[in-house]
Amino acid sequence: MATPTFQPAKPRRAFDEIIAQVREMVRKGELVPGDRLPAERALAEQFAVSRNTVREALRMLEISGLILLRRGASGGAFIAEADPSKVASSMTDMLELNQFSLTDLTEARGWLESMVARIACERADEEMLARLDANVVEAAQLSDRGDWERKALVNVEFHNLLAQATGNPVLVAMMKGLMDVMATIVLRLGPTEGDVVLRSRRRFMKHLHARDADAAVQEMYRHLERMHKLWVAGYYKGSKLREA
Repeated sequence: MATPTFQPAKPRRAFDEIIAQVREMVRKGELVPGDRLPAERALAEQFAVSRNTVREALRMLEISGLILLRRGASGGAFIAEADPSKVASSMTDMLELNQFSLTDLTEARGWLESMVARIACERADEEMLARLDANVVEAAQLSDRGDWERKALVNVEFHNLLAQATGNPVLVAMMKGLMDVMATIVLRLGPTEGDVVLRSRRRFMKHLHARDADAAVQEMYRHLERMHKLWVAGYYKGSKLREA
């Protein structure tokens, strides 16, 4: 890959210009995930600014998730892969700051997951169905062993797998962001009562195998409503949910 060459930045808006040029190269496909930017000194010369200005611009690009800064002999600034966890972290902060409620989150999940469930009923191939079935089996085994934390994460991962079954990367990224938030909430609250999640998963998978989208969505909504009541009780009252 040829080393990217940048244009001198305008002095009065050098900071924004650096960020804008890097973003534009990514947008055009001239820079792709894994590509390494020139060293700070070379960037400073190309942009015709100080190294401190370059350093601050790179720091902002890192905060935004567009690049990764690595130290050491093989380090530098690298174009990052898309990271839905950045969205999840921001959403978790917004929930903590009461910029939206758990009810808002559940409502958004219902809309997204109903669409995902319908598309998965149409598009899920046998390999994807087998992966979803394996997820349910793993959750059951973890439940038998009393490993509730791992079981909770496996239950959350079920939703990510379901999104993958749609074959749509946008839905996969959106679901990943939501599920990262839910993982934080579920682990904070503690174990749910009994195996309500497992029982619902088995009913859902029965409908998914039958390609019955209406029944699958109905089961998903019924389960989400039941779990929401438990989450609200635990999240806002600060209590742990009891495991039967």
